[in-house]
Amino acid sequence: MTIDRKLMRNGNGWALSINSTILGLLDINPETDMVRYNIENKKLIIEKSDKQITPKE
Repeated sequence: MTIDRKLMRNGNGWALSINSTILGLLDINPETDMVRYNIENKKLIIEKSDKQITPKE
């Protein structure tokens, strides 16, 4: 699957919005799951992390 997306300004940096369809395909719940990203051969790879977000008390 290939999707072209525009980056959005976020403070001093840039952000990429990931829609719910892609999150579903990756089995990522943005409220509890963290993501891991790395760069290989000038490609950004995003995957579900083994780590979970810890709830604030």
